[in-house]
Amino acid sequence: MRFDENAQLDTSQIDDLRGSGGGGGGLGGRVAVGGGGLGVVGLILYFLLSQLGGGGGVGVDLGGLGGLEQGQSADTSQAASSCRTGGEANTELDCEVVAVVNSLDGYWSDTFARSGMTYQPPRTNFFSGGVRTGCGSASSAVGPFYCPADQEVYIDLSFFQELETRFGAEGGPFARAYVIAHEYGHHIQALLGTSERVRAGETGPTSGSVRLELQADCYAGVWANHAESVPTASGEPLIVGVTRDDVAAALDTAARIGDDYIQSQLGGGRVDESQFSHGSSEQRERWYTTGYETGDPARCDTFSRGVDLG
Repeated sequence: MRFDENAQLDTSQIDDLRGSGGGGGGLGGRVAVGGGGLGVVGLILYFLLSQLGGGGGVGVDLGGLGGLEQGQSADTSQAASSCRTGGEANTELDCEVVAVVNSLDGYWSDTFARSGMTYQPPRTNFFSGGVRTGCGSASSAVGPFYCPADQEVYIDLSFFQELETRFGAEGGPFARAYVIAHEYGHHIQALLGTSERVRAGETGPTSGSVRLELQADCYAGVWANHAESVPTASGEPLIVGVTRDDVAAALDTAARIGDDYIQSQLGGGRVDESQFSHGSSEQRERWYTTGYETGDPARCDTFSRGVDLG
């Protein structure tokens, strides 16, 4: 996978908080757990923290972290000045994410319009260490996440290295795009009202939380199906050259962040389905594949009575 070298990137939906210098004051509180408040690995890492002696209750206490303080504003100049074309997206990680965000907004805006609905893009925030959100304060430890309270995506870009080193994922741009696309899936659920069907803190193999996460995986696969057809302002595709290896890398990432894989490989070896919040590795691969093979968001209904979650 690569990006059109000459494509013009749009950084207007990106807030770069990495240089905000927030410090510790005023960042106490808890980031909400459940209902789509955390993303690809947030609830799983919360489970691990609680099992291994950190965290507790219905949130993760993350007081005293860095990030924006009250009254501060984001500095978007770093991303805006360096991420101008697809050429930068092919060489710089933050620009790569900007390009993926552009593609996701392009796809979902067109999809909503064809259904007679208006799409509202989420803002995507780059942060380092910790951040203050509408869902409370969070650290990089929770992984990338979507906050339904402010309808924004948050990501510390160092997470992608964590995926490869700690989780053993293959990595690569299409695998990283899956992570962003999954968080966008949560935004789609918020816009459609699906997130409201999930009770906060609910866990288990058929829980609303698992259904929400599997649907977000499916939505990520749907975008992946159309990734090479989403045009730039010039009408040319922004993303080109997606290969079978790219798709395999995305599936590998989905498998590495399944509840069972993380519990068995990083959480002491015992798989406890009652604590499932995102779905098993097999389920996550299955629903991403469903989205990718069909390219149809309507095939991502994980909430219907009697649906086979896998």
